[in-house]
Amino acid sequence: MNRINIKSRKNESGFTLIEIAIVLVIIGLLLGGVLQGQQLIENSRVKAATNDFNGIAAAVFSYQDRYGRLPGDDPGAITARGASWALAAAPATAGNGVIEAAAATAFTATGEIAPFFSHLRSAGFIAGDPSITTGAQSLPQNSFGGLTTIATDSVLTGGTPAVGLNGLKVCMGTVGGSAAIALDTQLDDGSPDSGRFRSSLSATPNLPPAAAAATAYSEDSSYTVCYRI
Repeated sequence: MNRINIKSRKNESGFTLIEIAIVLVIIGLLLGGVLQGQQLIENSRVKAATNDFNGIAAAVFSYQDRYGRLPGDDPGAITARGASWALAAAPATAGNGVIEAAAATAFTATGEIAPFFSHLRSAGFIAGDPSITTGAQSLPQNSFGGLTTIATDSVLTGGTPAVGLNGLKVCMGTVGGSAAIALDTQLDDGSPDSGRFRSSLSATPNLPPAAAAATAYSEDSSYTVCYRI
């Protein structure tokens, strides 16, 4: 009878402290690897977005050097320059020296926004299908899952005195808070309402840049970010 009881107790014995410690160490290593992997993914997205900002700026300047016009505002692009060039209706404002890109409709690609990207693609300065010459489908996707567009309106006003972000701006929608902080730190002064890089809160995906810039970043929020080139 006693032997049966002893055997039963041995079968019911739990994990030892050493075994539990080993399991906890393994779980810690797995969690650390997952978190490290997520950080590497985030860093790669920020790097890709930085390259896109700088790449589009370089493409605009290269286009000007080659054709003497701004992409999207180039009447010469309407006539066939070769098989790679998509033929689209010329905007009424084409050739006036200004890219008509309203901030309010930046992510629907009205005005000369869609032709802007089509011309750069036709010239081989950025990747994509140049035959898409209208609508949001003409906009490149950014590394955060949102869209990339341009705006020329004065928007994202901030600072003292209050100054809007003027000139040609490359904007990205649906950028997470930590990524927006990293981009602003790398490209500008780290503040959402001053400098060449500014941000506004984006409650919905691809929300147009607001009239007023955000006053502070939160990693829990999403932003539309714009960088003046």
